[in-house]
Amino acid sequence: MGSTCVRIAIDAMGGDYAPGEIVAGALRAKEELGVEVLLVGDPQQIEASLPANVSLNQVEIVPAEDTISMDEEPLTGIRRKPKASINVAMSLVKKGKADAVVSAGHSGAAMAAALLRLGRIPGIDRPAIGAIFPTMIASKQVLVLDVGANVDCRPKFLEQFAMLGSAYSQYVLGVSQPKVGLLNIGEEDCKGNDAAVRTYQMLKDNNQISFVGNAEGRDVLSGNFDVIVCDGFVGNVLLKFAEAVGNIVLQILKEELPQGWRGQLGTAVLKPNLRNIKQRIDHAEHGGALLLGVDGICVIGHGSSQAPSIFNAIRMAKEAVDHQVLQRIQFQYQSLQHESG
Repeated sequence: MGSTCVRIAIDAMGGDYAPGEIVAGALRAKEELGVEVLLVGDPQQIEASLPANVSLNQVEIVPAEDTISMDEEPLTGIRRKPKASINVAMSLVKKGKADAVVSAGHSGAAMAAALLRLGRIPGIDRPAIGAIFPTMIASKQVLVLDVGANVDCRPKFLEQFAMLGSAYSQYVLGVSQPKVGLLNIGEEDCKGNDAAVRTYQMLKDNNQISFVGNAEGRDVLSGNFDVIVCDGFVGNVLLKFAEAVGNIVLQILKEELPQGWRGQLGTAVLKPNLRNIKQRIDHAEHGGALLLGVDGICVIGHGSSQAPSIFNAIRMAKEAVDHQVLQRIQFQYQSLQHESG
């Protein structure tokens, strides 16, 4: 698929700063990435968020009557509000009118809408949210999944996460043979609870992935792994902690730079380095996380996402479409089912 025809449905009403920051990030993506953006939500609010130099004939607005609030139970809200913005956005993908969905709204609602409207890829029991983390190796990233979709996981779910993560790491991140690790409390194969021990053996026996063993917490950012799997409870705690550490590091850098003319001179000299540090550890630079395992491309952004995060979430969605991640995963599981049959 050519990059110029990628169409992204944006849940313009999802997130703490919707629709203003969502619209701003979408317009930047339209300009810099060459994607077509479909802004889904309340037309009046979206139009009011458009800059003065952007006319209505330059954007495509898809009306949606409702939104899912953060305090609503996801599945109940999705079913009770069929015309909510996230439902409408997912339906656009289902009907082939968009190639991907980006939402910074209720993550549980986004997952529920994806499951109900897009469905799962055949062979996948549970979808997983995959988040990209920086590592100590400058040019390397690690994909951690699940980071919030499934609080409790059976070993076979974690095995599926490993395969989904390997496919994404290979086709989007460009890792020829992704090294997979299981997040655990020790390196030995006997460590962890019963589920961890059974998962270890399943991953070891799976010839479709390159499993290299357990990964302790200190190993996550080491660069020794390309994909790390865990249940959504642990993964979400890990994600939020990593985000907090990144914010603290950036804040410490700001506070420790000298004040006055010395600070201005030092900042000017270090500006390229500081920019690189921010790009590596600031979660806004990654934009969001891909919901892997559903029959469509869906990127879930942070609820606090502002324009830069939305731009990067759209970029992530575009990369997944351009690299045909969905089609490759579908083919991979069809092949496995054929072999097992």
